[in-house]
Amino acid sequence: MQKTMFMPNFKYTNQIVNHLSKIVVAREVILNSPLVPKWQVALRKEAIIRSAHSSTSIEGNRLNISQVSELAMGRDIMALRKDKQEVLNYLKVLENLGQLVSESGITEENILKIHKMLTVDTLDKPSDCGSYRNRYVVVANSMTGHVIFRPPSNEAVPDLVRNLLAWINAEETQELDPVIESGIAHYELVRIHPFIDGNGRTARVLAALLLLLRGFDTKQFFCLDDYYDSDRPAYYRALQTVNPETRDLTEWLSYFVEGVMVSMNAVKEKVIHLSSERLKVSAKGQVALSDRQMKIVEHLNRYQFIAVGDMVKMFQITRQAALKEIGKLVELEVVRLVGQKRGARYILA
Repeated sequence: MQKTMFMPNFKYTNQIVNHLSKIVVAREVILNSPLVPKWQVALRKEAIIRSAHSSTSIEGNRLNISQVSELAMGRDIMALRKDKQEVLNYLKVLENLGQLVSESGITEENILKIHKMLTVDTLDKPSDCGSYRNRYVVVANSMTGHVIFRPPSNEAVPDLVRNLLAWINAEETQELDPVIESGIAHYELVRIHPFIDGNGRTARVLAALLLLLRGFDTKQFFCLDDYYDSDRPAYYRALQTVNPETRDLTEWLSYFVEGVMVSMNAVKEKVIHLSSERLKVSAKGQVALSDRQMKIVEHLNRYQFIAVGDMVKMFQITRQAALKEIGKLVELEVVRLVGQKRGARYILA
């Protein structure tokens, strides 16, 4: 049996580094945008619904996004009991994600509990819920029967999971970019394949949980599962790029990091729009800002600051006209001036 701690094998490529840089920019925009509470709640709810739909859909669930939304609102729908239960289970896990860990970090008990919550009332044998597999399984093509992947033996599973968790909770791992850590944990749990069923869902929840715990997706705004579900063959191909002998995760991580970037950018664009919308209408219901002023606000939501020269270039206007546009935003206390002379910039108030 494996006794040493799990140690991932991968390297940073230019593509991975480039994507990570873009993720940082998108995340800063999202976290610093002045969203009103109702929009924050709506974004989180939408992300949870889309995640529940996509993650279960990947594994064959037949409910569409509208049906998942109905279940999320507590309404019943006409569908197979198992399909409904899988989605309800996933929704419950995501809605309570931050509470599914111990103070000392993620434990073996946490993983087993998450699996049990995801699979309760959906497996043929209730005893398989929240328990490691006690019979051997392989991953095969449902159409051809061709074996795609042979996981480790049943006996090896407990130690492999413990070794993975030891790595996740190690101090050295905390120094990794949370996106990289999340991608590594996602793949390794899929490789171990510790359960009879529900391995993919458990791995995707673990990835989301790590992003939450490491302070990356603190508001649960983005849905990575949509990226997987949009091209399932690409998701499975990416998982299969890892050589069983070398276990080099570089290609898988390149795919995973790109998915986070695409998903974060989608949220960023939505947040920019919502943050700008909140300033369109005054308390009396009248349009408060001009089109140019709205574009200035959108620029600030994207880049955090703007200079008079930026506005001159954006709108092809004089400095005097630019100062007039920004002047109204200062009067309305939407923006404020920082710095002096050549260093003068405007930021959101």
